[in-house]
Amino acid sequence: MRLLLAEDEHSLSRAVCAILEKNNYSVDTACDGQEALDYLAGENYDGVILDIMMPKVDGITVLKKIRASGSLIPVLMLTAKSEVDDKVAGLDAGANDYLTKPFSSKELLARIRAMLRVQLAQADTRISFGNITLDTASYEVSSPSGKFRLAGKEYQMLEMFMSNPRQLISAERFMEKIWGYDTDTDISVVWVYISYLRKKLTALQANVQIRATRGVGYSLEEITQ
Repeated sequence: MRLLLAEDEHSLSRAVCAILEKNNYSVDTACDGQEALDYLAGENYDGVILDIMMPKVDGITVLKKIRASGSLIPVLMLTAKSEVDDKVAGLDAGANDYLTKPFSSKELLARIRAMLRVQLAQADTRISFGNITLDTASYEVSSPSGKFRLAGKEYQMLEMFMSNPRQLISAERFMEKIWGYDTDTDISVVWVYISYLRKKLTALQANVQIRATRGVGYSLEEITQ
């Protein structure tokens, strides 16, 4: 699952981002309302966590623009403790839920799960290709020979492969989608995680493989006999 977090308080943004990534979410962060709108215009997200009080464009205005565009993306609003009017305004503007600051990590994760639950229920949580199945709810990859529960970035990478079988995905695209635009991580990390996934696919006796095309990218392909 890929989320956009729009929060101008940098320490809170870093803390929330760390919590989400530890729980297998991929997160992009925006520090003002205009940046959030720019991200939403250029990328696809499964949900948005949106602070109300932000510079340039406030959260309510961002939400109204999201809904005016016809998007039904789930939105969780972050509100100040005493601002009942903000909560009402957010819900009236089309927010799916709100969370009052300060909040615990358990409550944050529960609200996000609740926010995404309808979306998950409407979609099949299993993606299959060849004899491999990826469960997007449990983060498990399985075959008739066994199963593994994948760590965060392993899961996110395999989800991209299995959602786009036989399609070439560049290392740069993996970096952009999983590690984020502003990461300082070296691009060689993509190869490291592909190596991890290849070992798991081999252990599962998968009839699919991750194929490298020099200078272009990687693709998930069926093994031909």
